[in-house]
Amino acid sequence: MPTQPPTTPHADSLSSVSRASTHRLTYQQQFHQRWSALGDRHVRALAWLLESPDLLAAQAPRWQGRIATVGKLSEMDITWLHALDKTPRLLYAAIDAQLSNRLGKYAEKLLTFYLQHAGRLLAHNVQVRNGPNDTVGEFDFLVRDPVLHDVVHWELATKFYLLHAQQQNVQADAYVGPNLVDSLGAKMSKIMQQQLMLSSHPAAARYLPEPVSRAQAMVKGWLFYDDPAAADVLPPALGIAAGHCRGFWCELSALDLSQSAHYLILSRLEWLAPARAGLNQALSAAQLPEAIDRLFAENLTPVMIAVCDVDGEWVLERERGFVVPDDWRQQAAHRVQQAVMTY
Repeated sequence: MPTQPPTTPHADSLSSVSRASTHRLTYQQQFHQRWSALGDRHVRALAWLLESPDLLAAQAPRWQGRIATVGKLSEMDITWLHALDKTPRLLYAAIDAQLSNRLGKYAEKLLTFYLQHAGRLLAHNVQVRNGPNDTVGEFDFLVRDPVLHDVVHWELATKFYLLHAQQQNVQADAYVGPNLVDSLGAKMSKIMQQQLMLSSHPAAARYLPEPVSRAQAMVKGWLFYDDPAAADVLPPALGIAAGHCRGFWCELSALDLSQSAHYLILSRLEWLAPARAGLNQALSAAQLPEAIDRLFAENLTPVMIAVCDVDGEWVLERERGFVVPDDWRQQAAHRVQQAVMTY
């Protein structure tokens, strides 16, 4: 595939994103300023999980008040994160326990560690059984509300979806996962209609330390667009938070490569916080397409990349996106059409 993109409307749209970032800070650049003193990758991921914008608008009517948020970090929390960055041994021990490459499990461990520190965690991963061989479900988190002091059931979802839709026809199922197995619509339907109803099951009461007064979903992550302008004109009824973390997606041939930029390929457990890496780990515009081609030769799974600025001996993510295989767009269209036909 060519390293220089053809002149297409899509390539121009990505170029405009890069130009715009020189005039106003991206979310990633704001994160680097806010947490410039944090060097440990797990502590940075924890800071992102706690303080990043929620994907869903908590006040949107479609969510019926069932969206959870950590809320604004206190000065004590911020001080704790900086101290943890200097001595992260306990965090590493928590992450390494039952080590998993699943991003959802990684995020759960980070949130568990914080809730334990904050004294809010009553229990987590509590299985509810209706008999020896009948598992009804599992509570992700049972937490104490710091204001009302009641018990709240939290379900955590850390999701990454790519929008495949015309601007005038954006629906939740048009946001599909990079592997095309999941969609935002299907995930939220499962959370709202099944997972958040667990405390009302007759078998749940004996597994609860106290009765649950509310059940809510904490939904974090990033959404990706092939047309960057689409993120600013989403219908309010969709329930997407206006300030959500976002990026681009495109085929490799449409990727707008800058000869002056540096690039990182992000592994799955690096998808949460904006990337920070040694300059010697970054790829040039000439090296990136070859590296992506090698990955596609092994597995036709979209590849997450970070476009980076240089800061001394480091590169800092400015924007991010998924580079998808050539046939991914067609497969995504089929996936979205199947979801529409289901309803």
